[in-house]
Amino acid sequence: MSRYGMVIDLDRCSGCQACVVACKVENNVPFCSVKESSEGREIAWMQVLPSYEGAFPNVRARYMPVMCMHCEKPPCVLVCPTGATYQSEATGIVAQVYTRCIGCRFCAVACPYTVRYFNWAKPDWPEEMKERLSPDVYVRTKSVVEKCTFCSHRLLKARDKAAFEDRKLKEGDYVTACQEACPTKAINFGDLDDPQSRVASLSRDRRAFRLREDLGTEPQVYYLNEGDWDVPD
Repeated sequence: MSRYGMVIDLDRCSGCQACVVACKVENNVPFCSVKESSEGREIAWMQVLPSYEGAFPNVRARYMPVMCMHCEKPPCVLVCPTGATYQSEATGIVAQVYTRCIGCRFCAVACPYTVRYFNWAKPDWPEEMKERLSPDVYVRTKSVVEKCTFCSHRLLKARDKAAFEDRKLKEGDYVTACQEACPTKAINFGDLDDPQSRVASLSRDRRAFRLREDLGTEPQVYYLNEGDWDVPD
């Protein structure tokens, strides 16, 4: 039994968006038009939200990567009428069975972090990019909801490799695409229930906080606060 989670060091995040690009490529996240984006219909499992302080020319920018929090007590699971959204007992990951999803969007309404996305149109890519789609990730159809999965398909590969090598899964075998792409090593990922893991150690750091802890959802994504940045409500 594991409980996978993430710790993001905001002091290291430069807002480069490498994690956003890596997530889209790894998970076959579809493009959208300018019109769809202006209507709030863009799909981005990972977003880097900016915050600015001061006035030009003395402006300071801060960045916060936000994705599905994979809550320990996920409200989206409670409201799903078909069981399309569920929480894995073995990993703690909040996952989605797309073939069960009826597009009611109850989960999107229930999510306090607004990180679930509805496919308003059939996903499409430029012809030259279709051959680059990942064969490991299901391409979602129109009228279903999707979100970050912590690249759970990578966990399956890591388990198979460990089994082939006749050993147990170890730290570093299973990493997410966003963690792998982050040039400043701001993103840390691993088993929060393993007291020896780096991610578990960082989650206990005095700078650690979680978004909207007051809601009681117990998010499994932690942030390390910058020295002078007030913790958000």
